Amino acid sequence: MIERGWPLSEKAQGEIDDKKRKPSKEIRVEAMRDAVEFAQRTSSRGRGKAVLVYPAERMNHVTANALLKTLEEPPGDVRFVLGSEAAHQLLPTIRSRCLGHAMVWPEAEQALAWLAGEGVQSEDARVLLRAAGGRPEDALRSSQSARAAQNWAQLPRAMARGDAAALAGFTPPQAVDALHKLCHDLLAHHVGAAPRFFDAADLPTAKPGPSLSTLGDWSKALGQAARTAEHPFNAGLLLESLATQAQRILHLP
Repeated sequence: MIERGWPLSEKAQGEIDDKKRKPSKEIRVEAMRDAVEFAQRTSSRGRGKAVLVYPAERMNHVTANALLKTLEEPPGDVRFVLGSEAAHQLLPTIRSRCLGHAMVWPEAEQALAWLAGEGVQSEDARVLLRAAGGRPEDALRSSQSARAAQNWAQLPRAMARGDAAALAGFTPPQAVDALHKLCHDLLAHHVGAAPRFFDAADLPTAKPGPSLSTLGDWSKALGQAARTAEHPFNAGLLLESLATQAQRILHLP
């Protein structure tokens, strides 16, 4: 909620201000119980209600189960809207009680025009939009750091050299995400598909390059690193470790 500028309850805001608790990375069960209680109240205007749960994949099992019974028998004219970019992470029991509606990102030219209107230079916009996987708001957020586009284009070959300085502007979760994108593009390039996040000319050119099996193992290792990237490790040492791992992988056959 803080990331999106949504208002917190007075109690939650006070506890965060007094450093009695940290912002949660999950949708907590207390918030879901409040939403369910709101849904069960009679509308004073005699109209329907809508409850937005976003991002729905941030519900833990306890929170999801607190919602489940209400989804089975929603009170009155109430609709729950579960917004998610990772619907596969929702509990099967949740998915089975929902109607799916897929939404698509804008076409590249539309996104580039929007970024231009926000003051992002066209050359940088293309690089950052690619880096964001076609998500214009993420591209705009990245553009606010200096040399973001240039740093992104240089990242693959910097990792081939084991240059941890190329990750200096990243938090550990961002670094793991960036390396996951590099691994994805190398896998795609290996099988003759077009890379998604980097320009093909920016990918490492060492021959013969890592095998599909090696890249698959790297992807699994990055997935494991993502689970603990939020932990209070020494960020500098973690970034150096990620860069060293990338260099080793990129030079393996």
